[in-house]
Amino acid sequence: MKKLLPTSTAGSLPKPSWLAQPETLWSPWKLQDDELNEGREDALRLALDDQRRAGIDIVSDGEQTRQHFVTTFIEQLSGVDFEKRETVRIRDRYDASVPTVVGTVNRPKPVFVDDARFLRAQTDLPIKWALPGPMTMIDTLYDDHYKSREKLAWEFAKLLNQEARELEKAGVDIIQFDEPAFNVFFDEVNDWGVATLERAADGLKCETAVHICYGYGIKANTDWKKTLGLEWRQYEEAFPRLQRSSVDIISLECQNSRVPMDLIELIRGKKVMVGVIDVATNMIETPEDVADTLRKALRFVDADKLCPSTNCGMAPLSRGVAREKLKALAAGAEIVRREL
Repeated sequence: MKKLLPTSTAGSLPKPSWLAQPETLWSPWKLQDDELNEGREDALRLALDDQRRAGIDIVSDGEQTRQHFVTTFIEQLSGVDFEKRETVRIRDRYDASVPTVVGTVNRPKPVFVDDARFLRAQTDLPIKWALPGPMTMIDTLYDDHYKSREKLAWEFAKLLNQEARELEKAGVDIIQFDEPAFNVFFDEVNDWGVATLERAADGLKCETAVHICYGYGIKANTDWKKTLGLEWRQYEEAFPRLQRSSVDIISLECQNSRVPMDLIELIRGKKVMVGVIDVATNMIETPEDVADTLRKALRFVDADKLCPSTNCGMAPLSRGVAREKLKALAAGAEIVRREL
């Protein structure tokens, strides 16, 4: 019998201080060559151990082998020049220096498949692997070749599908595509964003998920959130289209957000990863905080389709805070599990 309310994380976990600068996005590696490879595997094992000790049911690599959830995948593609950089507005909210698409994009070799095999060998628990979604990839680059966001998104969707199919063969149970851009570019989401997402997931027999959040707990994102008003209704724009899509699981941000819980009704029938852990604060949720959010969500999603999770990745947090938040996630889910 499958466990009710299986817990998971949305993505990243903090890296050990001997591997990269703590509480920092895009932090450079502190090791090199063989030492770096060994260090990343050690960090992956530690992240897995933290999840198991906390009682997380669907585990991940914690993104320990990558510097950033988008750019580490892009680094392995041809057609992108990381030396030729331009400043662009990311997610329509902050400026960043990004690499440039200079030619046809291709995937010369698998990117995360060896890491996924390594994780699979460490555990019998279900594993989830996160990939950047096509729209979020194009929003993290300067395109000097295709000159079309849509054309580039379709190209990336094809390459993501190649990677996803190999990850499935490596034993991954759930492949998640991260699309925070879905909360920003609403017309594009409905015109071609969901379609390119489905292309990325085409032919997969494992479960597929799309993670849509309001971003990491970094200043640029928290400042933006202050401008959103009393109700955050961005999900309302994409959820109807996603409800009709082939994606199995929708992941959203609920803890300490101003998302009206009844928006989940728009994706009725899908599995829902409900974010019950706030990644923008060091305050540790109590198990009862988590349970209360889950009870509210259960008015709009059937219990057998509810998966408690974190709002977003926890890379910018300290390892100690992240561990305690994972424990609260598992304990809160267990409270509601017993009630059900």
